[in-house]
Amino acid sequence: MADHKVDKVLKLFISQSGTSDRFEREVIALDGGGVVEDKFHNKNSQRSVLIASTASYNLVSIYGIEMPFGYLGENILLDFNPYNLEIGTKIKIGDVILEISQQCTICNHLGVIDVKIPTLLKNDRGIFAKVISGGEIKVDDDVYILQEQIKTTSNSR
Repeated sequence: MADHKVDKVLKLFISQSGTSDRFEREVIALDGGGVVEDKFHNKNSQRSVLIASTASYNLVSIYGIEMPFGYLGENILLDFNPYNLEIGTKIKIGDVILEISQQCTICNHLGVIDVKIPTLLKNDRGIFAKVISGGEIKVDDDVYILQEQIKTTSNSR
């Protein structure tokens, strides 16, 4: 199947040990352990990269809650909503290939800004991916789906 361009990278973030702060980057490096320099690097390959969509931020803003980008713990922020991609779907960003590995569970720390956030984002916080082929990702890099297996809500399949 041909590559299918879906978006560009809006923002990139890392977490560093000893702090809960998120640090915005123009470029991040990834290897088999995930995002290099991130405090979760080499912790769990199935959860090594968190991808979130602006759709999550828009959802909470409907309820008058403002969250800064990066608050969801994402490493990669997109306008495209990847939450309906099947586990196993491969995404290419820059020279990096990622494979969707699992949905992101909600964490209670998200309620610090507003106690409604964990409930509002129960199924819309983000998705985890593992690194298949490492390299660098830059802000504005194109995002491609290499293996499109989008979930359908109809019963036609």
